[in-house]
Amino acid sequence: MPLQQRPDRNLALELVRVTESAALAASKWVGRGDKNAADGAAVDAMRNLLDTVNMDGIVVIGEGEKDEAPMLFNGERVGNGSKPLTDVAVDPIDGTTLTSLGRNNALSVLAVAERGTMFNPGPCVYMEKIAVSAAAANAIDITVSPTKNLKEIAKATKKSLNDLVVVILERPRHDELIAEVRSCGCRIHLISDGDIAGAIAAASPQVGVDVLMGIGGTPEGVTAAAALKSLGGQILGRLWVKNEAEAKVARDAGYDLSKVLTVNDLCSGEDVFFAATGVTDGELLRGVRYDSYGARSQSLVMRSRSGTVRVIDTQHRVDRIGQYSSVEFR
Repeated sequence: MPLQQRPDRNLALELVRVTESAALAASKWVGRGDKNAADGAAVDAMRNLLDTVNMDGIVVIGEGEKDEAPMLFNGERVGNGSKPLTDVAVDPIDGTTLTSLGRNNALSVLAVAERGTMFNPGPCVYMEKIAVSAAAANAIDITVSPTKNLKEIAKATKKSLNDLVVVILERPRHDELIAEVRSCGCRIHLISDGDIAGAIAAASPQVGVDVLMGIGGTPEGVTAAAALKSLGGQILGRLWVKNEAEAKVARDAGYDLSKVLTVNDLCSGEDVFFAATGVTDGELLRGVRYDSYGARSQSLVMRSRSGTVRVIDTQHRVDRIGQYSSVEFR
């Protein structure tokens, strides 16, 4: 049949230039022990390239507010001002500590969706999460026990409990969760930071991880949801507070702490773009590497409408990299 409508621009292929630039800038700080300097370099590079993207974007999920790091702040206008109107989620480095210590799984991340479709967490810093691939998308329920969820995931994926791999942030608040998961016979992959990467890994069949569980950042949950829209996975979340004072602030702002948030609650857009570039090596992507030509990066690029998932390997010539970053590369 004749083509009825010309395909529109795949914005994700513009966004990957932004995450590449941020990852290149951050890579100069890998292992140097200064996470704020790494984040600042990534923020500057990301902002510089964001202004060239064909969109009128508003940052809904900014970075840095929790730890007073450099910011692309909530409400900031980004893009060149042309259509489409978009919500933007940015995390110039998902894993600033990982970067500063030279550890694996640090990413530069950017997601874009139609205006008004990304969940704004407001004062709610943390959320309880569970994320899985498409195979187990209908099997999970955040209101039941981890044991029940693991049994349902095993059934849905046709695996034994002993074969399941569970990603959990290594935090004291997860001691009971870790004990319960181990009592089920499952294997655990503990991560020190970077639960955006953890959620994407859980939704990516080729990585060898089956589920992300535990309490992590709400902004990271929204950003991960944007990626899972393309992968067909599911992330369920429930806002989590440390004390009654935080609960009151959240309730006063109109948030329902008992509500279960699905992937579509966190990011309801139908045309969602996601890009991530490795800063350090990890299960998802290789980190930035240098050679006689310049630098090499690896990126993940996704679009929900088409369901396309691309892995892009890029070579960056050393005498041209500085055109796209505030960092000197010569």
